[in-house]
Amino acid sequence: MNPEDLRIVFMGTPDFAVASLDALVKAGLQVVAVVTAPDKPSGRGLHPTPSAVKKYAIEQGLPVLQPEKLKDPAFINSLAQLKADVQVVVAFRMLPEVVWNMPPLGTINVHGSLLPQFRGAAPIHRAVMNGEKVTGVTTFRLQHAIDTGGILLQESLPIGENENTGTVYEKLSRLGAQLLVKTM
Repeated sequence: MNPEDLRIVFMGTPDFAVASLDALVKAGLQVVAVVTAPDKPSGRGLHPTPSAVKKYAIEQGLPVLQPEKLKDPAFINSLAQLKADVQVVVAFRMLPEVVWNMPPLGTINVHGSLLPQFRGAAPIHRAVMNGEKVTGVTTFRLQHAIDTGGILLQESLPIGENENTGTVYEKLSRLGAQLLVKTM
């Protein structure tokens, strides 16, 4: 199957994930829907505020799903109707098996570390706090245990002496986007 023919559902919420979604769109890949967190109240008036991923998806005219619960039968049905060949997860919640196991080509995660190092949440923060000299990104297929699926690709990135979590975060966001397109 040609990558351009793949039906992709993208799942992500923060700005870290936007670079990967943008890379898929700019590569001409078929993103059939975006799944992101529900809008959160913020500011003085506690107005509902969309996630960075939702803002980007709307700008691109992509359909957006915002389930409260990932096991909700209505959400599962909506996801099944999209007939995705593959799902991509970047900085999103833990998915139930019924979701990550749905597409025939599985669900691919972009993770901000060189797995198996720094599994779980906040891998970029942990790499910087530990004084690591090198970090990177990994694409892998989701399975039962967190961040343990079959590794597809990895790319490393040196951490400079004067870098902080913010600068490394930005670089890994872009590197992860490039690696995701290669993975597809």
